[in-house]
Amino acid sequence: MKTIIVSNRLPVKITEANGEMEFRQSEGGLATGLGSIYRQGNNMWLGWPGIEVTSTEHQDKITEKLYKMNLYPVYLTQDEINLYYEGFSNETLWPVFHYHPTYARYEQSYWDSYAEVNNKFKEAIFKIAEPGDKIWIHDYQLLLLPGLIRAEHPDITIGFFLHIPFPSYELFRLIPWRAEILENMLGADLLGFHTFDDVRHFISSVTRILPVHSSANEITYNNRQVMAEPFPMGIDNKKFESLTTTNEVLINIANLRESFQNVKMILSIDRLDYSKGILQRLQAFDMLLQKNPEYIEKVALYMIVVPSRDTVQQYKDLRDEIDKLVGNINSRCRTLNWIPVHYYYRSFPVEMLSALYSMAEVCLISPMRDGMNLVSKEYVASRTNNTGVLILSEMAGAAKELIDALIVNPNNIGEVYRAVIQALNMRPDEQQRRMQAMREVVAKFNVKHWVKIYMDRLEEVKRLQQSMLAKHAGPEMQTYIENEYSQAARRIIFLDYDGTLVGFKTNIEMAFPDEDLYDILNMLTLDPANHIVIVSGRKYQTLEDWFGRMPIDIIAEHGAWQKHSNGEWIKLPGLYNQWKQEIMPILETFVDRTPGSFIEEKSYSLVWHFRKVEDGLGELRANELMSTLRFVITDKGLQMLPGSKVIEIKNAEVNKGKVALSWLESNDYDYIMALGDDHTDEDMFKVMPASAFTIKIGSNISAAHFFLRDFREVRGLLRSLALVNKV
Repeated sequence: MKTIIVSNRLPVKITEANGEMEFRQSEGGLATGLGSIYRQGNNMWLGWPGIEVTSTEHQDKITEKLYKMNLYPVYLTQDEINLYYEGFSNETLWPVFHYHPTYARYEQSYWDSYAEVNNKFKEAIFKIAEPGDKIWIHDYQLLLLPGLIRAEHPDITIGFFLHIPFPSYELFRLIPWRAEILENMLGADLLGFHTFDDVRHFISSVTRILPVHSSANEITYNNRQVMAEPFPMGIDNKKFESLTTTNEVLINIANLRESFQNVKMILSIDRLDYSKGILQRLQAFDMLLQKNPEYIEKVALYMIVVPSRDTVQQYKDLRDEIDKLVGNINSRCRTLNWIPVHYYYRSFPVEMLSALYSMAEVCLISPMRDGMNLVSKEYVASRTNNTGVLILSEMAGAAKELIDALIVNPNNIGEVYRAVIQALNMRPDEQQRRMQAMREVVAKFNVKHWVKIYMDRLEEVKRLQQSMLAKHAGPEMQTYIENEYSQAARRIIFLDYDGTLVGFKTNIEMAFPDEDLYDILNMLTLDPANHIVIVSGRKYQTLEDWFGRMPIDIIAEHGAWQKHSNGEWIKLPGLYNQWKQEIMPILETFVDRTPGSFIEEKSYSLVWHFRKVEDGLGELRANELMSTLRFVITDKGLQMLPGSKVIEIKNAEVNKGKVALSWLESNDYDYIMALGDDHTDEDMFKVMPASAFTIKIGSNISAAHFFLRDFREVRGLLRSLALVNKV
């Protein structure tokens, strides 16, 4: 068994000199973090090698060399790079995910190429994957890959991690292919994000766009449990700490000190992108110099902008704007001995970055939106003497961890300007306190920790899925259930109705029995050994209309009303309903406040339904209603039952378990079965003897011994039982 890491790019740089290929390992954060995985044993990293190779012979030669480095290439054509990578990935997904939807282009050709390239990655994976392998897919260029793999290998272990923010539902829904993207992302077993906000946005989009349900961070899709969780990515803190003592870095620091002498350095490092807030940062620095001339010749902004996609118009325009603003500040404020903005439009080697991290009194990181931002963590790790001040945008994922930084709203130029003044004047003891706390966070939650907790959680999720599958009443278990059924002389079968015998309907009046259900029940009742009991929360009048003429027993309103076949309806003694006068006005208030909700009144219970309410709002109001009712029902002998899109208030004496037990005590059965899908059915499962076949509908944790996935599987099982003795 091996782990296959999959990303758009391989962690290697390939250059050609004098006809020879040179392969250099990448030093990026992801490459560093995952190096501990892909370099071990027969593990592999699969991705595009970063160059276009058209010759098959050339491809074979490169593939052979990469394979020795535990790397496997996926070759892309120039058209694919233009449409899949530059197109859909960077001109559709990137702007939407970074809250710049006006920059997004929704071209069909982009989407077609994106789907084709994701499929190409899938085919490459299948060339090296073997049974039992784990696959860990990374980032927004490969959102379709988990689902494509899952479709052909249903049992394989798949992890996915998104390294950029996930947008709110209102933005994500703008993408024309939104449903296809989510469906394929849910092919993963574990979906990782940098922050809990990203997790919330993802779950909100999934539950609103797809017909799926979630419980906390667990999403049930295609009868699988998929987990979405935050895993804040760290850095190799030891590497940045040790760099500060190397000769090359010390020489760079000495040169910088000679150049800056008594000038305090504010450091800014970013890739050229409209999401990084570079212009706003320059405006804040300009405001500092204009409003506080005493900082002239005392402070300088050292700004590195790494080139990126500057052939694209928006990026070209941004670079021009930066050039103009830097030129404007420098032309107005510079003196003979001092330049306010040291601007570099290029990348720097890590040894120079380490020197800058060590030298800069202030690090200013203010993106408009960023998944994590590892530069902020690199700065903190490099401050081995615990001095320096980090100013960090609240829109960066790192702000959730580095809470001792000066947190700013990057859109508020005045707030950024004031934070710079605060940082420049911060007392050494406060710098020490803040930086020490941040360094502890960066050291503990480093990149190795990130890899470990993700991979451990992926294994846990897989074990959870397998444990649930072990309880599933699949073909083998159903054969056993049928064998026991055929040998029994006296059987009783308890059947819940909604969600068990019929599917969930938005309109409760539409969930009436169909001919198929009547046919199954008739076949079961024809066997004199069978005693069929329907146990439902429905009104007894409704159940009488549907099943009153059939030779079955009915327990209605969770046990408040009972009827033996061909008998009369009997009310459970000792019940009262005067409490409704106090509870009803509360429920009516919540109906008024929650469009789509409604009240169902039964003989001895009230039900607040929110199945027609907008997702999210219904759950919010339900929690609020339960909090309100807890104080009201105290000492009134009432019970509050949250169910599937309902909250029911009833007499505490009314209990499916108690009434089912009374049925069991009246006869000696050698075969007992109970099926249900709701919280109320748990009471029934708990009172059943250990030998009973208790079956929960749905895959939630339950007191039942087994589960079936939906009402269709229930009907299949019941029909097979009805036919057992007819063969």
